[in-house]
Amino acid sequence: MSNKENLFIEVGSYQNNKHKNIVCGDSVLLRKCVGENRNIAVLSDGLGSGVKANVLSTMTASMAMNFRVRHEPIIRTVQSIMNTLPVDSVRNISYSTFTIVDVDSNGEANIVEYDNPSLILVRNGKVQQIEGSDTIIHRGNANTASLEERKLKLSNITLQKEDRLIFYSDGVTQSGIGNMDMPFGWGDLVYDFVENILKEQPQISARELSMKIVKQAELNDILRPKDDTSCVVMYVREPRKLLICTGPPFSETKDKYLAEIVSSYEGKKIVCGGTTSQILSRELKKEITVNIDDIVAGLPPKSEMEGIDLMTEGIITLGALVEILRKGQPTDLSGQGPAWDMLRMILDADIIDLLVGTKINVAHQDPSLPVELEIRRNVVKNIASLLETKFMKDVKMQFI
Repeated sequence: MSNKENLFIEVGSYQNNKHKNIVCGDSVLLRKCVGENRNIAVLSDGLGSGVKANVLSTMTASMAMNFRVRHEPIIRTVQSIMNTLPVDSVRNISYSTFTIVDVDSNGEANIVEYDNPSLILVRNGKVQQIEGSDTIIHRGNANTASLEERKLKLSNITLQKEDRLIFYSDGVTQSGIGNMDMPFGWGDLVYDFVENILKEQPQISARELSMKIVKQAELNDILRPKDDTSCVVMYVREPRKLLICTGPPFSETKDKYLAEIVSSYEGKKIVCGGTTSQILSRELKKEITVNIDDIVAGLPPKSEMEGIDLMTEGIITLGALVEILRKGQPTDLSGQGPAWDMLRMILDADIIDLLVGTKINVAHQDPSLPVELEIRRNVVKNIASLLETKFMKDVKMQFI
């Protein structure tokens, strides 16, 4: 992948439960190995649906992820998964289907597919099948009658800018089965759907595209999904940058430096904190307008200033953001208020730059509470950790 230092791999996923099921039988795990600059995605579909399927898929996905993080050989990984899963007492089979995609910093994608619908590559707006080699593995002991053969598809590809890898469970391909226009299910017709979406929205994010695919599968089943439905999209693109600035600098002599960083930043900008906003207003000679009608869920209202995409209160709003992030990838982004506005901007960004002032705000000190500076540091560190581990973002932090 040329110019890899200027490219980013966005990973997005979306899931939907089978109709009337409160638990999804599919499992999706995403992990960014920061030190190695690797992105790993695993999608597993447990046998059947409901709790039993969820247990099978969760066990499969967790083992696959842990083995790949440690660079364990693929064959050993799959054999360990097969020999660990319990046997279904009725059908006398025991497995979860799965797809594993491991992409390194050079854009080299190693792919393992087992019984899931075929992973597709979208290049130049067109769907392509990836060629791979079939490998036979065995479950059980060769000396026993219970030996089972399983066929894996192994493939690798070097990704290019604007490439997308898309993989999903059979809840997508089998949606709409029995309908007049798709008697055998959506099947390969999903390819046309993907190509049309990309023609209309060539810059659509991985998160949005995965959601559109799953939502269309639900429509195919007339809003009553016949199976658990999951989709994962990996999108190679120019990184989208976001600056989150909070807290005044330790020394007032750094106020001008703070303003220079914010004004020259190439990307979207969020400013959190009244004092920080006043410093920027003074140094940049731009007025702040407070929207007093924008009070939602007990959070202070947002403000507006030319050149800033979102301006909010500080610690309270950041604390609310942490609580949302801790819940993981939200399936509903319709929440209102500054914290949700921040979340939507974060989800659409790839590189998050956190600029944190280290001056103690005397107005926030209370003998019964930790120093406000430590609160802010801890909150920002929590945000950075959550964005890296749960949302696969590149996070950089600077204290001034």
